[in-house]
Amino acid sequence: MTHIAIIVGEHSGDILGADLIQALRQQYPDATFSGIGGPRMKAQGFHALFDMEELAVMGIVEVLGRLRRLLQVRRELVTALLAAKPDVVIGIDAPDFNLRVEAALKHAGIKTVHYVSPSVWAWRPKRIFKIAAATDMVLSLLPFEKAFYDRFNVPCTFVGHTLADQIPLEVDKAAARVALDLDSQAPVLALMPGSRSNEIKGLAADFLHAAQQLQQQQPNLQLICNMVTAQKAQLFEQIWREVAPELRIRLYIGRSREVLTAADSVFIASGTATLEAMLCKTPMVVAYKMNWLTYQLVIRMVSVNYFSLPNLLADRPLVPELLQDAVTVPALVSAMQPLLQAEHRSLDAEFLRLHQQLRCDASAQAARAISELIDGN
Repeated sequence: MTHIAIIVGEHSGDILGADLIQALRQQYPDATFSGIGGPRMKAQGFHALFDMEELAVMGIVEVLGRLRRLLQVRRELVTALLAAKPDVVIGIDAPDFNLRVEAALKHAGIKTVHYVSPSVWAWRPKRIFKIAAATDMVLSLLPFEKAFYDRFNVPCTFVGHTLADQIPLEVDKAAARVALDLDSQAPVLALMPGSRSNEIKGLAADFLHAAQQLQQQQPNLQLICNMVTAQKAQLFEQIWREVAPELRIRLYIGRSREVLTAADSVFIASGTATLEAMLCKTPMVVAYKMNWLTYQLVIRMVSVNYFSLPNLLADRPLVPELLQDAVTVPALVSAMQPLLQAEHRSLDAEFLRLHQQLRCDASAQAARAISELIDGN
């Protein structure tokens, strides 16, 4: 019986992992799956040795606060997988954790795959040698990543993105508004301050204050927000009650696709959610804040002009980006005002072009590449 280990560290990885399990079952109907996963993967019969939230921490300084526990999880996970001897170990994103696990297992003769390329093309490019030592294959979501790996003769397969496969090329905003019980005639602004606690704490207050000003300018403006879990919704609601208790917002849990589809535009934290917003053809203002020391370390190592996925894919500033100290309420309001007007639809054609580029049946492509590695083809 084929045994496949998968390790994910956040909700976007859980989505990829669940889709990958479905695709791999087409190749290996009796396969067993274990490792670290989230609720979507568990629903596919995945056996979780640790909870995904153990790894859901972002930023150099933030990781230091959890380092002892992360090292303990890594040791216990490696020990368990060495004993189980799976046919392949697939680390999905979470490179700082997964690459070390993959390296230990590859050294022991277990085949390893890293799904979702680290941003070696953006910062710390020498990590590519560490990646080559840790993995037998990289599965990349973005087309420009494979070209970078090819330059260093590191095995890499571009598979596209599952979100691009799942989201239709033409979305139905009217149906999404009906599903969320929204007024079909009034404008809709979404707030998406992130899936991690530190992201929500860093961005929610600014998003709320900016939304408050915009709602004062447009009294019929509908505000909606999605959180990935009830726990994160509670955190957002606490901030909301503290900084803008009179603000009218509809808060949803686990309905990001509908929220992004229904919205005319969105304040959004940088990350996979910006790709989802682009695929839903929703204009956005992208923001990100991190610990001050983390930012000082990162900014000295970054070698790209953009940090949001739509801009990286287009290689030009399609959507406004605000980073660190640039994330202010006046800047957010100023960037959002034109997006709430009709002329923003000029982005649709470019969003559609990028959507088509990423629409490759990613999970099937990834499963095919993994099965070839398992079977030695």
